[in-house]
Amino acid sequence: MTVSILHQLRVVGSECGDAFVVRFLMAPFVSEPRMIRVQGLFKEFDDPRNGIFRALDNVSFEVRPGEIYGLLGPNGAGKTTCLRILSTVLRPTRGLAEVDGINVVRNPEGVRSRIGFMSCNTGIYDRMTAWEMVEYYGRLYGIPEEKLQARITEIFNVLQMNDIRDRLGGKMSTGMKQKVSIARTIVHDPPVIIFDEPTSGLDVLVARAVLQAVSSLRDQGKCIIFSTHIMREVEKLCNRIGIIHRGKILAEGTLPELADKYQQPDVEELFFDLIQRREEEVRNSGTNSEA
Repeated sequence: MTVSILHQLRVVGSECGDAFVVRFLMAPFVSEPRMIRVQGLFKEFDDPRNGIFRALDNVSFEVRPGEIYGLLGPNGAGKTTCLRILSTVLRPTRGLAEVDGINVVRNPEGVRSRIGFMSCNTGIYDRMTAWEMVEYYGRLYGIPEEKLQARITEIFNVLQMNDIRDRLGGKMSTGMKQKVSIARTIVHDPPVIIFDEPTSGLDVLVARAVLQAVSSLRDQGKCIIFSTHIMREVEKLCNRIGIIHRGKILAEGTLPELADKYQQPDVEELFFDLIQRREEEVRNSGTNSEA
């Protein structure tokens, strides 16, 4: 059967060139490039009262294009610390963090040009219109004027923002502000987008609009990290998840993989089981590490 398949491929390939056959045969073995690579990442802070405070403890994961990686953990788990390192706001104590093959420590400027970062606390300037705000951030990224205007027009159409184009930030609703935040996060068309609990404190309708926008960006092939502690968002959006607590990745994989591995189909119950195990490990070891 294998010989027959190869023969058919070579017949087709004869019309397209031998390279066709090689690409076809090799396709299953060639994985998507890693857009985000985190390996053995540690972050420690000096605590005058308790000594060294370890916020990240040997964290490793990878994310590829067209994928939403959910970083799931309770408040204080280390999610934001990890994302701030990836966005070059913090330097790791040790370990590797790369974005599109670029080291976050060695070339932070190169990393910043390839990422968009949005959190629930993104500020909006009261005296700038929606268009002016996105335009301002586009110019900060050095986008040529003609290209910038076309890009903003495209974003406003996709996010359905034309009705708030001339509305001042001080007169926007929460939902409007979140749309502007997303628009300015993606104005430079970055291949990697980081969302740090973007729906925290939002009402149901606004949160739904944010999730729809995130899903749309994934469909465009963007590499996305989505930090949250809301199980429903994980189930709805994420291709793979990493459960983090006290600075450690406790489990990682697709939801079906994790359900099979831990014999627990309910992601919320799985989450609490792993957190409880981690707490017991900390108590038994007598350590006082937090994240």
